[in-house]
Amino acid sequence: MSELVPGGNTPLPDGVLTLRVPGPFDVSALITDDSGKVRGDADFVFYNQPAAPGARLEGDRLTVDPARLRPGAARVTVVVSPADPATPLGRLPSPTVQVTASDGRTLARFTPPRPQRETVLLLAELYRRGTAWKLRALGQGYADGLAGVARDFGVEVSEDTAPTGARATPGAPPRALPGGRPVTATDAGAVAAPGAGRGSVPVGGRGPGTGRASVPGAGHVVTAGDGQAHGGQVRAGQMRGGPGGTPRGVPDPDGFLGPVNSARAAAGAPPVRLDARLTAAARDHAGAMADRGLLSSEIPEGTSVYRRVLSAGYPYLTIGEHLVSGPRTPGEFVEYCLTSEQSRRVLCDPAYDQAGVACVPDPRSGDLYWTALWARPFSPSGLERTAHEVITLTNAERASAGLPPLSADAPLTTAAQAHSADMVARDFYAHTSPEGSQPWDRAAAAGSARRTIGENIACGQRSPAEVVRGWMDSPGHRANILKRDFTHIGIGLAGGGRAGTYWTQLFGG
Repeated sequence: MSELVPGGNTPLPDGVLTLRVPGPFDVSALITDDSGKVRGDADFVFYNQPAAPGARLEGDRLTVDPARLRPGAARVTVVVSPADPATPLGRLPSPTVQVTASDGRTLARFTPPRPQRETVLLLAELYRRGTAWKLRALGQGYADGLAGVARDFGVEVSEDTAPTGARATPGAPPRALPGGRPVTATDAGAVAAPGAGRGSVPVGGRGPGTGRASVPGAGHVVTAGDGQAHGGQVRAGQMRGGPGGTPRGVPDPDGFLGPVNSARAAAGAPPVRLDARLTAAARDHAGAMADRGLLSSEIPEGTSVYRRVLSAGYPYLTIGEHLVSGPRTPGEFVEYCLTSEQSRRVLCDPAYDQAGVACVPDPRSGDLYWTALWARPFSPSGLERTAHEVITLTNAERASAGLPPLSADAPLTTAAQAHSADMVARDFYAHTSPEGSQPWDRAAAAGSARRTIGENIACGQRSPAEVVRGWMDSPGHRANILKRDFTHIGIGLAGGGRAGTYWTQLFGG
């Protein structure tokens, strides 16, 4: 069985699949083709319309037979919302989807970080890759309910009232995927002493996490806008293009940096400056979202925004993003990003000193899709400073438990850094590498002679404080941090993976 993290995927066998989401939730599904849009209302399966070709909803179980889906179907997206509409998702336990095969075998399970303001979650999706099907964990949240989800997928939604000029089309209200909270995808802590047996690695549980409600990725929180419908028309002076101007899709930097740095100054944060590589990555991702009509940190069967940044030649130490549709000008975009505490925190984070921004219109609706990236570039001194801060915070937790501090260890640091970089480069997330090496193997290969080795990993967190808090909130990781037998530690981190930054804590004793 695969225990998925946000953005993770796993192959599926042929035959009928059952996806169950137990608990106080309503389950629904959207059947789409390669465009990411439904063909009609019949592709929306929910409690009032519980069946479609190849898909049937019975209570908390969605049964899908990919071979019997309607022609052209390439994706089935599983959506959950509270069974009691008056109860916010944040007051409920995080939903878990369990996928079983026709013979009853459990194939995969996914539990996203606990929602906060969201009222609906895109929990997971089945998608076609060639002639086979795969499962991808999502965890992308919406704050404007099933209507917002339906609009994004092309379902016509009737409203009793609408502001003057409002259009019942996808992308009408401003929506956003602010990168304000990272994906918490901490794996279980592994501890083993050489000679104890490779199969005796105790596995800790997955903690509640402090992560973003979607994927490096995976998603972010889609927040409701001001209720006004914003079209995709471009106002005079909004964009510069052609000879002597900035490239198509890049907002006027004067109109963007002015309100951004004004807001940052009011929050006590230093100004940011535009970087051409971040802007190029932003333009590529905004264009991909506009082509699909979909807000996502990773376009289905495409590239995550973090990999786009790395591919643009920008290695980063930390990164944040806003993914938004609706605003028509840089000023409206910045104003919208200041409407929620989470989104404001990203825009005004003092850790960032460079930015890139772009907006591209949806060729069908004309709605503008924005990507804004906030980052601090990688440097050896920055890496060392960040690792030192992780160790300081870890030792503070040990001191609170009456334990001695851990000392930085060069071989453990080398092994930890190599593992984080390897997870990014080869797109996996596990204690065991693709060729089968374990934490103690990597420590020994780096020259460590420690008798006992333990490892914590995490992905998506943006700061030392966030990643240490996520580990401490998980029993398995907390046990590693507070293990009395450990005396030394190494820290590694690497950005640019599917879920952003990948972190490794390697302990030795």
